[in-house]
Formats: sequence, C-alpha cells, structure tokens
Amino acid sequence: MQVLVHGQLDYLPTYQAMQDFTTARSPDTPDQLWLCEHPPVFTLGLAGQASHLLAPGNIPVVATNRGGQVTYHGPGQVVAYPLLDLQRAGYFVKEYVHRLEEAVIRTLADFGVTGLRVRGAPGIYVRPQDPGSHQRLPETAPGQDPFAGLAKIAALGIKVSRHRTYHGVALNVNMDLEPFSRINPCGYAGLETVDLSTIGVSTTWNEAAVVLGRKLEALLPA
Repeated sequence: MQVLVHGQLDYLPTYQAMQDFTTARSPDTPDQLWLCEHPPVFTLGLAGQASHLLAPGNIPVVATNRGGQVTYHGPGQVVAYPLLDLQRAGYFVKEYVHRLEEAVIRTLADFGVTGLRVRGAPGIYVRPQDPGSHQRLPETAPGQDPFAGLAKIAALGIKVSRHRTYHGVALNVNMDLEPFSRINPCGYAGLETVDLSTIGVSTTWNEAAVVLGRKLEALLPA
C-alpha cells in the first residue's frame, strides 16, 4: 500500500480525485492510503437529511456519495482515505468497516485511550470522563440512550464501487469543536463530539496521522 501524507487539502478536489483514481484503476493498480485534513466543511452522506443541518452558517455543505448522515471536517482532524481493491484483498465490506474501526481503536490505545464501538452506530466513541477505562459497555434496553456517558471521537463513511473503496474515517485530534454543535452528528441529536485534546491527550496532527496510518497499513493488507 502506498501511504501519501498530504496535509491540508480542499474537500471538493479531494473528493473528485478519489473518484477519478477509483474509476481509472486497473486490477494491478497498487492500493493507496491518503492522509489529510480539510478546511471547515460539512458533508452529507447518501442518507443525509437536511434537518440534521441545524445552523451551518458560513461553513460550506457538500453532498457526497458516501454512506451515512452529516459530519464535519476541519483543521486538527486526521482524515484517512483508503483506496483499496477489496476483491484483491479477499474480504467483504463488513470486515472492511470492522478493520477501519479497529485501526482507530488501536491508534487511541497508543495514546492511552479506550475506543468503543456502539452497535448500529458506526464510528468510535470514548468515555470523556474516564477515557482510559476498559469497562465494557452495558447492554441498553429499548428506549435507553445508547450514547449515555459517551462521546464520538471518530466518524466513518465509505463508498464501495465495483469492490473498490474510497472515502474513509476521520479522527478528531485537536479541533475547534464548535461546528459539531451546528449539526446532529451522524444523524444523532445531542451526540457529544470530542477530540484527543478535550480528553487530555496532547499530540500533534502529524503524530496522530503517522500512528493511524501505520495501524491502517497493518490491518488493510493488499
């Protein structure tokens, strides 16, 4: 896999470049992993509802062809775009999503943070009041809040076209989190969003990008 660390890139040209790469690749094209951050932008997935955009203000909104609802990208967030041939890799979409989430969990573990999955809600969550806790999440009964005591630290949204992936996962490192209050993150009203800085982890964008890139490389073999 070729790992390309781009730094900050405008969202729309990057989105177009991912589509172009995916359309043009052949069965022999090496997989790539793009690591970048974006200027402020809200993106809507295919299931995205305008009602989840509460007050976008001067931040642009871009409709995309990834899965999922609405999320925010901005400086201080590591965005990872794996451009893979799943047929060549030999696993299916469900396994691919699991591996993306596992890469984030292992990245957080390197910083002393326990990442958590919530059933039916893709992405990775943490306990902001006790981010290092290894306690298992309790089972939630119907009607209970599955996010009680949790906050989202990484969002996931992918597209698979003819077994080839693009879009990816975004890990919040050291951001201005205010724009998340202008949306229902990933379609969940009132869901708290945090970054590593908020929960007491001091690191740089470059360091977090390197760690996440290495975890993805290890978990997404060609």
